[in-house]
Amino acid sequence: MSKYEDENVLVISRSLFDELGAFQGINLDPEKYLPAMLDPVNNHFLARDDAESDPSFKQIIPYAIFRHGDTFLHYTRGGGSGEKRLAAKGSIGIGGHINDVDYAAASLDKDTYTNGVEREIDEELNFSGSYQQEILGLLNDDSNEVGQVHLGVIHLVTLESSDVSAGEDNIENLQFLTLPELQECRDALETWSQICVDGLSELWRDK
Repeated sequence: MSKYEDENVLVISRSLFDELGAFQGINLDPEKYLPAMLDPVNNHFLARDDAESDPSFKQIIPYAIFRHGDTFLHYTRGGGSGEKRLAAKGSIGIGGHINDVDYAAASLDKDTYTNGVEREIDEELNFSGSYQQEILGLLNDDSNEVGQVHLGVIHLVTLESSDVSAGEDNIENLQFLTLPELQECRDALETWSQICVDGLSELWRDK
């Protein structure tokens, strides 16, 4: 029986990532990577069971960080998290896989990736007021088995209101924290969030 119930996720080859310029940590030049990564010629859907155990592929993961004023949304991943290896970890990123359902929903004004980003945010969070969104860069961590098969796209979502609640049971203990507060709890964060917290001063300069 499939662990991920026959879920199919968007991937690129590891060789494409290496060709474009593999890196460890954060890269703030998304235009160097995204046009090639999101070109249908270079990506395809793969059964998640296979993708999770095959480092010759990188799963494309939108990783949205929510900001209100000078604070950032932090939460704890509950035991029902789809990625069991990250359960009980703190996080500042909301996101998930781009699935084949996002391709089926693609229309003339929205592409597969955009549909996937919006679906993940809508599923995981409820918030009021307007917001602005931008892509800041890419995130990669080959130091552990989770990171070796994923490649993050960092989205900054600036919220008008701090009125935010969880849309799924596996998102727990939502709270907005300042950078010093995030640094204090750094060791309890998942690796991607640790990398983002370490790079906040660069990521959010002039924001």
